[in-house]
Amino acid sequence: MTSTPTATAAGRPLSKLPSLTGLRWIAAMLVFGFHVGTMRVIAEPDYHAVVSKVFTLGLSGVQFFFILSGFVLVWSARPGDTPLAFWRRRAAKIFPNHVVLWAAVLLLGLYWADPFNLKVALTNLFLVQAWNPTPGWFYSVNTVSWSLSCELFFYLCLPLVLPLIRRLRPWVLVAVIVAMPLLILSLWPGQLLVPEADRWWFTQVFPLVRSLEFWMGVAAAELMVRGRWRGPNLKVATVIFLLTWVAATQWIRAELWTTLLAAAYILVIAAAAEADVRGTWSPWRSRPMRWLGEVSFAYYLVHVFVVTSILRATNHQGGFPGWQGPAAAIGFLLLNLVLAGLLYRFVETPTMRLLGPRRRPPSTSPPPARVPRQPGPTDRNGNSDPGTAHDPVGDRATPQGRSAERVN
Repeated sequence: MTSTPTATAAGRPLSKLPSLTGLRWIAAMLVFGFHVGTMRVIAEPDYHAVVSKVFTLGLSGVQFFFILSGFVLVWSARPGDTPLAFWRRRAAKIFPNHVVLWAAVLLLGLYWADPFNLKVALTNLFLVQAWNPTPGWFYSVNTVSWSLSCELFFYLCLPLVLPLIRRLRPWVLVAVIVAMPLLILSLWPGQLLVPEADRWWFTQVFPLVRSLEFWMGVAAAELMVRGRWRGPNLKVATVIFLLTWVAATQWIRAELWTTLLAAAYILVIAAAAEADVRGTWSPWRSRPMRWLGEVSFAYYLVHVFVVTSILRATNHQGGFPGWQGPAAAIGFLLLNLVLAGLLYRFVETPTMRLLGPRRRPPSTSPPPARVPRQPGPTDRNGNSDPGTAHDPVGDRATPQGRSAERVN
């Protein structure tokens, strides 16, 4: 078990966290593999069974995104930041890609003469669809955007709650981390109080329920900022996660694996962050992994739309036969990666620069003396951009005054 040095504890700025950027790509691949199975890209039963078995817990990649979102946003929070400035940065991050995919899905639907519901489309556009348990609403338009609806709720809450988080004693933060998986576990019997038709929505989509994972990340990051995190190193945390994954796929019921994976994810996230702070070994901070992590948000948003549209256009809703199935899965992976790179380069990056806050002119008066806290991130042009870090979104996991590393 180790403790993490911080700006206040060590008298120097905190490190950037490129390993968390790379880990985002792993989470995106878990979700992609899960959808390859559920959308039946592979028709051959033997091949399909292998993919389904390996990625049976792939949907937990969204759980990883939610935990990581809370962690990075607290890590990169800037003292004195206003809620309005924070909300503006978050909107500039998530809405451009979302709006492009929203329009693309609707236009293709009009071409195919699919039914159109204006109310459903508008709730999806403004990312409030996850609050409605009605079938056809929370999974609407670009179906994966339900998670953005949850993230938007997290973003609205964080700047209002963070001042309280900063005042909590360390033991309370530890209690939060321990309590959240237990609350997740309690929701499974608790869902019996919910009408049967809404139970999947309640445990898997409802933003208030999914925020439990987000607050786990928030509490862990606050402990790390204070230098009070105690946890295994990255190698040990990775072994714990792999053992948990194997056990969950083989022997553990769904209500337990969601709880166990939440605990395993927080250990890996904190250990990877600590490895970057200390400059110790991490396989996730290479340049290719960082680039993959940067485009993972766009990849997540585009992958289901692309796969379902091609399957429909080619009349392969039942999957591709024989060897064509695995080949199609690899082709979808590469095609989605190309499209994600284009979205990142020509939509996400320029619109964040356009819509994000402008750099403030330097002050002519000397700054007041204070104990340094974690620094906020800067963009590639050196512009101050504190607290821009998510989800399935992700952002820069960089403290103030350091060069930025995108988390997704």
